[in-house]
Amino acid sequence: MTFITGIAFLGGLTFVLASILIVAHRKLAVFEDPRIDAVEDLLPHVNCGACGQAGCRAFAQALVIGTAKPGECTVGSETMKQQIAEFLGVEVGEASKRVARLACNGGNNVARMNARYVGEPTCLAAAQVSGGGKTCAWGCLGYGDCERACSFDAIHMNSHALPVVDESQCTACGDCVTVCPKDLFSIHAVSHHLWVRCKNQEMGDDILHYCEVACTACGRCAMDASDVIVMKNNLPVVNYATANSTTNANNTQPRDAIQRCPTGAIVWIDTEGKVMSGRDSKTIVRQAPLEPLPS
Repeated sequence: MTFITGIAFLGGLTFVLASILIVAHRKLAVFEDPRIDAVEDLLPHVNCGACGQAGCRAFAQALVIGTAKPGECTVGSETMKQQIAEFLGVEVGEASKRVARLACNGGNNVARMNARYVGEPTCLAAAQVSGGGKTCAWGCLGYGDCERACSFDAIHMNSHALPVVDESQCTACGDCVTVCPKDLFSIHAVSHHLWVRCKNQEMGDDILHYCEVACTACGRCAMDASDVIVMKNNLPVVNYATANSTTNANNTQPRDAIQRCPTGAIVWIDTEGKVMSGRDSKTIVRQAPLEPLPS
């Protein structure tokens, strides 16, 4: 009899709990627009975050509620964006092109090592050993973590062990920003034509013994384009709001900033991604890697 009573009690308890769950599901269920699934199916499913959302699902939700436009996906094709726009009955819209930029120009033909690193050939591993062996503590280590992290084949290591970004392929996903142990990458609009490709914070010409293209904090760029550049921590900092303006207080041109730079540490990047140095920047002829400094 006790056995039967126990079974009856458990059965009744199961029924009550199931009933509560059914009622709770009906009362607390949150409606989700079925269009979200349809839009997500049209997206590229790379979850790169370049659109500013946490992933393709979050972007699909933003599209459906109208807080984003299909054109803000920098990875998808124009056909895909048009399909989404037609499905939702909205305009395609567009996003200003953004790309990853590297704040270093110290390849192995111009920047010295003070030690030979032997170990796992990654920047992250090398950085754990006294900073990686490069004489410039801020410089690129050149083991290609960024190239391997890029899902869009937009970064390639050149012959001087320095990453080069193909802006036509870059989607501004930020993977290179995350993986670089020296924090040398950042995401910028292609309209940011002035670029400081150095992070050295030492002042003076002594740094040139270690890297021939380093910024020496001479300040010429800030003198020649004072409305656009200020010096902070011995590095030029560009005010892009002013740099992209057609007028400024002193009637200077943003491109004037690069002309007297002696090392080419500040450059002008045109709309095609071509990098141009100023008239006074030294020409680098050497192609072979520099020998490490004697210990």
